[in-house]
Amino acid sequence: MPISVPRIVLAAKQHEIDELRHLAERAELAAVIGHLIHCLQHERGASSIYLASGGQRFADTRRTLISESEALARELDARFETQLSSPAFGNARLYSLMAWVLLGLEELPALREQIGAQKLRAADAILAFSRLIAGLSSLIFEVADAAIDPDISRALVALFNFIQGKEYAGQERAIGALCFASGRCEGAHQQRILHLIEAQEKSFQGFSEFADADSLADWQSIAQDPANIVLERMRRILGSNRPGNALDINQIDPWFEVCSERIARIWQLQCNLVRRLQESCAQRIETAERHLADSTGLLKALMDNPPSSTGAVERFFDPDTPVDRALRFEAGDAIGPQLGHSIVSVLQAQSSRLASMESELEKAKRTLNERKVIERAKGVLMAHMNLTEEAAYRMLRKTAMDQNRQLVDIAEATLSFPAFGAPTQKHMPDRR
Repeated sequence: MPISVPRIVLAAKQHEIDELRHLAERAELAAVIGHLIHCLQHERGASSIYLASGGQRFADTRRTLISESEALARELDARFETQLSSPAFGNARLYSLMAWVLLGLEELPALREQIGAQKLRAADAILAFSRLIAGLSSLIFEVADAAIDPDISRALVALFNFIQGKEYAGQERAIGALCFASGRCEGAHQQRILHLIEAQEKSFQGFSEFADADSLADWQSIAQDPANIVLERMRRILGSNRPGNALDINQIDPWFEVCSERIARIWQLQCNLVRRLQESCAQRIETAERHLADSTGLLKALMDNPPSSTGAVERFFDPDTPVDRALRFEAGDAIGPQLGHSIVSVLQAQSSRLASMESELEKAKRTLNERKVIERAKGVLMAHMNLTEEAAYRMLRKTAMDQNRQLVDIAEATLSFPAFGAPTQKHMPDRR
């Protein structure tokens, strides 16, 4: 068949449809991974309570959750098999992550056997599950990073951030459950819970920057749920418990219930995000296929969108256009779909890199300043209260947790306290 313009235009549109179908397959893969993460989070929480309670609680629940996780792991295997058979799928990083995840899933039976025999500490079980979930989350990030459609990319990035926030909420539930079930909350666990609360806020903020309007409205509904008041009260119980003091083990059920209710609502929104993503892919494929059937329309679109360089040529030979303006690129120039995409992509990437560099520099400066403030506050406490550096830091961190505030805010408040205005030198240790 001889080469012709209609043939090339139709081939271009068919190629676009193929890319969109691959994108839809990526969205399906992200959905399955997200569902498996959800089940593993539940299994992790039940396992932590099972171990912390000496096998007295959640034994039946844990067995049910294991069956659900195993079914989803088999579905993920099938998805991997489908993707590996597609020559257009993935890159080296994606394949490596898939291999790492499969390795982690293969180790799950041994982990579950150890948990069932109570030969593992609850904290170690939480860590093992969290490592596997982290790998699965990274796989979703790689899928999102490889997307070619800007709107789909935004939806995938929003989904990744949302799943990350949900994972931090799941870790908080598991660690809090461990504390209540064991009747104590060590300082290390208190610090982890504070970190997880901050990490949730950052992840959900990242989600909010990329989410569509409907998803944002759904998230606002979750954030304003009155049940969050109960969660905050129980967070304060964990945060204010002094090391060595006993916790009320009867609080385990209210804690697990309020955390699970919140995670269930987050899960429902995650399902909606996946559904909207899949619908968006389907709509794009349908539109592209409709255009493919309209060869006349495709040719007209080609003629109506010439390369931008042709506009410069036309201005150069236009007697009414000054020569010094003739070859200048102007915003109003017609931009062809492929060349325009390339030019705009380069400019956007350059702008993004500059903005990212500026943002990272500002973040680094802010972090450095915060560290200086915290170090000064520690020095003041060490001088006036005859504390070690570690004890001074624990006091600042504990106060931040009790008041649900940032550590640097507590440090600044400490420095502004009148009684600490003039540090006493006699207790200041030699820092050399």
